[in-house]
Amino acid sequence: MKEHAEFIREQSKKHTEWFSKSLPMIASENIISPAAREMMLSDFQDKYAEGPVGDRYYEGNKYVDNVEERVKKLARDLFGVEYADVRPLSGTNANQAVLMAFGGPDKKITATDVSDGAHISSAKFGSVGFRGMEPETYPFDVGEMNLDVEGTKKLIRDVEPDIALFGRSVFLFPPPLNELKDVFEEVGCKVWYDGAHVLGLIAAGKFQKPFEEGVDVMTGSTHKTLPGPQKGIVLANPDDEEEEERLSAGVFPGVLSNHHMHAVAALGVALAEHRKFGEEYAEQTVKNAKALGEALHKRGIKVLCENKGFTKSHTLAVDVEEHGGGETLAKALEKANIITNKNLMPWDDVESAKEPSGLRFGSQALTRLGMKESHMDEVAELIKRVVVDGQRPGKVKEDVEEFRKNFQKIHYCFGKEKKHIDI
Repeated sequence: MKEHAEFIREQSKKHTEWFSKSLPMIASENIISPAAREMMLSDFQDKYAEGPVGDRYYEGNKYVDNVEERVKKLARDLFGVEYADVRPLSGTNANQAVLMAFGGPDKKITATDVSDGAHISSAKFGSVGFRGMEPETYPFDVGEMNLDVEGTKKLIRDVEPDIALFGRSVFLFPPPLNELKDVFEEVGCKVWYDGAHVLGLIAAGKFQKPFEEGVDVMTGSTHKTLPGPQKGIVLANPDDEEEEERLSAGVFPGVLSNHHMHAVAALGVALAEHRKFGEEYAEQTVKNAKALGEALHKRGIKVLCENKGFTKSHTLAVDVEEHGGGETLAKALEKANIITNKNLMPWDDVESAKEPSGLRFGSQALTRLGMKESHMDEVAELIKRVVVDGQRPGKVKEDVEEFRKNFQKIHYCFGKEKKHIDI
């Protein structure tokens, strides 16, 4: 049976080598630092820390408790909140915990439609539906790539939801929370923000400040613009002790048992790094996304929201229907070592998910590799050669590999008095 282990190890090595020669542009991925990665390989991997800090169901957790308590404090300080739960295993798991705490078959919820960029966990066929709820979706302004404010106000007044959910997977611009605050107060709904994609930008003060704009609870995954391990988090300013207990119980025993302490420790390292380097990294991430949008636009590629500077986050939404569609081009770009994903555009229906009109690009991992605005022009040219010119991906791949040779360090993390370290 040893050959199976050897095969798996070999595939992992090949994957690592491939990505060292590629442009990682999936908007929902990032590159963890070596200091955080060390925690993923630690003995914490073998521990079972079931239950809250100081009240575990197993012994042998005194150091585990110290770590988890410190990571929670780092999260509270970084996001300026009173409550942080770092136990969820993913962003969807964090969403499930909030639904466990505040949702249910007798509850009503409003949310963004999947075709308008929402995450699948907010859909009837996702976690929301699993809790027996059917979301009423907000009207959407395609030109603004954001919610229609007046239509959203009307919907919330008409539905009178228990929960108003905001957050997207194609997250170009901040949702208009300030404009909706009066309706939130009028209806008395719980305001929930799924910040998975923009968590790192929010922590650095480079996107919006949800808790100052009416949000009660924010969830997210910790491996997108926040460059940590694949994990989830729940952040809140609970109204009272009872609400805090509901949130905590929603996580455990609600949706998980053991919560993977090696990843909690890695998250703590990533949060500490973000406190030191996050503002500079987040600012550069947004600059790079804007620069890439402009460079693609100049090359005849339809990047959405030219009139708004393309984006205020790490993400670009690109309409490539006239060039062959998202499915075809994502595969062609992958052959050229440009790693992105097909994505629904607002005019696509959910049934188009396998063959959507668009692509989604993210700038955060390229930023972690040390790229700046000038490099986005070179990246755009490589993309254009595949998407517009229809060049053979193998030829473009050679040039991608040559370009990537200059970017083999991870930036914005701890490492021997330097701002970057070798991969």
